[in-house]
Amino acid sequence: MDFLKNFNTKHESAPFTKIELADYIPNFKSCIANAKKEIDAIVTSQENPTFENTIETLEFAGQQLDRLSSIFFNLNSAETCDEMQKIAQEVSPWLTEFGNDITLNEELFKKVNAVYDIKDSLGLTIEQKTLLDKKYKGFVRNGALLNEDQKKKLREIDTQLAKLKLKFGENVLAETNNYQLHITNETDLKGLPDGAKEAAADLAKTKNLEGWIFTLDFPSYLPFVTYVDNRELRKEISIAYGKKAFQNNEFDNQQNIKDIVRLRHERANLLGYVSHAHFVLEERMAQNPEKVQAFLHDLLEKAKPAAENEFAELTAFAKELDGIDQLQKWDSAYYSEKLKQKKFNLDDEKLKPYFKLENVLNGAFTIAEKLYGIRFQEVFDIDKYHEDVKTYEVLDFEGNFIALFYADFFPRKGKRNGAWMTSFKNQYIKDGKNERPHISNVCNFTPPTKTKPSLLTFNEVTTLFHEFGHGLHGMLANTTYPSLSGTSVFWDFVELPSQIMENWCYQPEALALFAKHYETGEIIPQEYVDKIKESANFLEGMATLRQLSFGLLDMAYHGKPQTIEDVKTFEKEAFENTKLYPDVAENCMSTSFSHIFQGGYSSGYYSYKWAEVLDADAFAYFEENGIFNTEVATKFKEYVLSKGGTEHPMELYKKFRGQEPTPDALLKRAGLI
Repeated sequence: MDFLKNFNTKHESAPFTKIELADYIPNFKSCIANAKKEIDAIVTSQENPTFENTIETLEFAGQQLDRLSSIFFNLNSAETCDEMQKIAQEVSPWLTEFGNDITLNEELFKKVNAVYDIKDSLGLTIEQKTLLDKKYKGFVRNGALLNEDQKKKLREIDTQLAKLKLKFGENVLAETNNYQLHITNETDLKGLPDGAKEAAADLAKTKNLEGWIFTLDFPSYLPFVTYVDNRELRKEISIAYGKKAFQNNEFDNQQNIKDIVRLRHERANLLGYVSHAHFVLEERMAQNPEKVQAFLHDLLEKAKPAAENEFAELTAFAKELDGIDQLQKWDSAYYSEKLKQKKFNLDDEKLKPYFKLENVLNGAFTIAEKLYGIRFQEVFDIDKYHEDVKTYEVLDFEGNFIALFYADFFPRKGKRNGAWMTSFKNQYIKDGKNERPHISNVCNFTPPTKTKPSLLTFNEVTTLFHEFGHGLHGMLANTTYPSLSGTSVFWDFVELPSQIMENWCYQPEALALFAKHYETGEIIPQEYVDKIKESANFLEGMATLRQLSFGLLDMAYHGKPQTIEDVKTFEKEAFENTKLYPDVAENCMSTSFSHIFQGGYSSGYYSYKWAEVLDADAFAYFEENGIFNTEVATKFKEYVLSKGGTEHPMELYKKFRGQEPTPDALLKRAGLI
């Protein structure tokens, strides 16, 4: 398999089944060598540097390497194995070094700088100006102005960080896979719904065991802690979940955290920034740590009284029901669900029959069709990396090809927990041809059993819509340059397209399109819809406090350089102001906080709440005009979904909305004002 050649496949889709593990190392070597040649050609060119021969040529250099990397690292998240993880550990430092070879190349930077110095006289479009600015900052923010010793130090830091982040994720996956709770006495499962019980029995059979097996994968773990009456067993699995990579064994992440945080601050200091957060936030809507702290504390002030009232109500309810004096973390989901049933006579088991996975996905497709004029057609001639994956062509109403969409929805051994959107091929325009994107949604939903299809909890429904919103941001991209396309936007803007999609899950008009009983075809009763809407704010204060606690923990690690003596102590102090439940000594959230230590959310976890302000404000605009209003939808598609990172996000938002967002819509929606 040669990645330097075009794939001879439909839509140039990835030929997954033709790629052998042994192909990766030689292809990484050849693609890096080829990309270096392309960079050298810019550097050695005798022509005067121009936007076209320097900035544009640099933008399109290394495309085969980008394609190879996206395929390899996406599979390392969704369908990995020990050998693949070893390859990742080997090639990550090569890619870091290659990135450094570009940004620390003095001759290349001189050429970029020469174009940057005359930018105002070049008559560039907004997108071209943005690209030039991004390329220039890409050099400066990655050490172009450092001396040789400092550049050497930066390379060392980047190589170490790349390896540490990979190791962090591998440890979390190993700890997730290493635990199972084996139940042989059915009375221990009192309270657990039949569907969850059947899934656990199926899992036990695959391991040649009698009884039931529960794991730390969310579709197995969550029903257990939500419904099982046996408090000791809930405690056992809850503690197991909370101590991932915090067990002083070979998969422990405490030292990895200390090293990652230290190196991030060292890197920021080397580049002239006070802290990692100062470095990161310079390229965000929020701009600096002070603004983020003010934003989080402002929401905390409004949410905390509500959260404390809700916690007092939950505590009183547990005391009345079961005589429990002190609620613990393993009681949280269980009594919240019981209280929700009491208040709204609504539980997920009543709702799940109306949310068959295929129907929900088709509902998301139908809503996208109504809003954005696209349709999804399942196809069977696109190669895929696992039999669970489904493939779709996305077309406009004229039949033009818009995107390829992969849907991968069930847990398995080689797949990390959680839900995410990613891409196997970027959108861009080159030589007059609009190259369309290949987008993937990866989730871990409750799989079908022998007797039942995959039936989603309402939380899983909103997760599907959330990731599909990210997917639309990728699929509807329409920009010239790949590095400004789709979700390549400021991190605190990237969650707007995903979070706004969740709003349709609460609208009767939208639910009527897809929430149909999987056996009878009956549309979800209006009383259930009313209850979904009514219960949307249930324990919202506590949920907000939880999100804010993660944002504040992230800022505690990254907002100022410091020596962390003990990860657990540090975390406890960061959580002090948002704590409701007693601390669990054996547990530590940081050691599996993959968002900030493995993913891209360091100094960025606040962006979930930031984007909620945007999405509540944006959806209020839809509500004022009708949730399927094509005029508003067209503006959202035109100024948000298709524009990627071609302009400052606040400018794009104002073009869509006509004004800057205010937090009022969010606070009102959350019932906090």
